[in-house]
Amino acid sequence: MTEFRVRSAEERREELRAQAAEMGIDEAFISTLVDTFYTNVRAHPVLGPVFETAISDWTPHLETMKNFWSSVALGTGRYSGRPVPAHFKHRHIQQVHFNLWLALFEQTLRETTSSPAAIPFFMDRAGRIAQSLQYALFGLEDLPLNRPG
Repeated sequence: MTEFRVRSAEERREELRAQAAEMGIDEAFISTLVDTFYTNVRAHPVLGPVFETAISDWTPHLETMKNFWSSVALGTGRYSGRPVPAHFKHRHIQQVHFNLWLALFEQTLRETTSSPAAIPFFMDRAGRIAQSLQYALFGLEDLPLNRPG
């Protein structure tokens, strides 16, 4: 019989950090990913205007996003914000924006990583985050989220 052992939060964070390290994911990569992604977002014909309406000062937003992805990918716990209320106040966000965001995020990952394994690592997390935000913003019915795989 296999023994079931519950891992502590710190053990799970250590495993996450080890997994990320094997793929070359570190703070420097996250910084490059976030900076490149939001440069791409701002240049995007559909997403650019949505983000420009929502964000007046990009410097703190980029820092917040680096903290967020550091927490998600490396388990650092640096992000302690509340993403649902942050997005909920921007009523111009539509469901179609999530698929565009995910596609651009994947494209940016492909441009910035030398580790093919980092792409599904990040995209799985990005897809779950996008789905969760859609549930919160639009409800559960008829979500058109096409999660890249």
